[in-house]
Amino acid sequence: MYEQDNGIDMAGISKNGVEDYLLEVSDLKVYYFTSRGVVKAVDNVGFSIRRGEILALAGESGCGKSTLGYALMRLVPPPGRIVGGSIKFNGVDVLRLSEEEFRKKIRWRGISMIFQGAMNSLNPVMKIGDQIAEIFRIHLGLPKQEGIKRARELLKMVGLDPEKVNAYPHELSGGMKQRVVIAMALALNPPLIIADEPTTALDVVVQAQILNLLKSLQREKGISMIVISHDLSLLAEIADSIAVMYAGKIVEYGSSDIVYKNPQHPYTLGLIDSIPRLSGEKTELKGIPGEPPDLINPPPGCRFHPRCPFAMDICRKEEPLIVELKYGHRVACWLIAKR
Repeated sequence: MYEQDNGIDMAGISKNGVEDYLLEVSDLKVYYFTSRGVVKAVDNVGFSIRRGEILALAGESGCGKSTLGYALMRLVPPPGRIVGGSIKFNGVDVLRLSEEEFRKKIRWRGISMIFQGAMNSLNPVMKIGDQIAEIFRIHLGLPKQEGIKRARELLKMVGLDPEKVNAYPHELSGGMKQRVVIAMALALNPPLIIADEPTTALDVVVQAQILNLLKSLQREKGISMIVISHDLSLLAEIADSIAVMYAGKIVEYGSSDIVYKNPQHPYTLGLIDSIPRLSGEKTELKGIPGEPPDLINPPPGCRFHPRCPFAMDICRKEEPLIVELKYGHRVACWLIAKR
């Protein structure tokens, strides 16, 4: 399986003391060109991931999280396309590679994805083993029997009976299907895995099992992960860092402890206030009033200002500055910029 670069430790710090980033995204723009207008699904987004780090992308449905994940795989569905920015993987801007180069060198070998909804990701008329073996045939040119052998090893790694290679998807539970999809993402030992809503439609017990599996695989293999979810409490359990997205932009970024315990952006605060607490002082659950904006015609200034209880005049006119607080905690909000 994937072995970490000998010059990098699990914290992503090289032996000479310099941070080493596996992925660096700068000013990324992904737009959908529809008959109604241009949907700015991801608009000037930037972030970095160190080797061995788990980054969480949090936010409401429609904020651009999944589109960002598909952009990193260069799988944005029509009528969408990447219109600007850069995606550097191991120092190489993958947007400058041809589709053939990206498919051979990056997709699934360098960056793989656990797609949202395992039930829709698996072919219902193919056995599990055949679907996993297909990855090895296409990317490595291995014969079917060798692919099946490796499929058995992968199923065992994710906690499934290797004999499930002979099962069809409908014969597996939702949690089992999700483990199969995780096994497929691990097939070519990629250093980066994107997990898009990996616990959707699973009960809380199976959710915990899947999260524990992802955490253990990350520790054992030294891989980096991007975990996408709307559930901030779930992400706080697994992530090293959290990026909160709203209306196509990252509005707050920092370590999971800091973002969860000391949120600075009103939207992040609203997300956290909507999570039930099992311990501590009892507080009334709060929702965020209003709805996310239409990204064909987003509001001027801060895109959150129509729903923000702290909105000022400048919030309605000018896009907020990104302010860096201590320990790499960054916030795009005029309340913080004007302190």
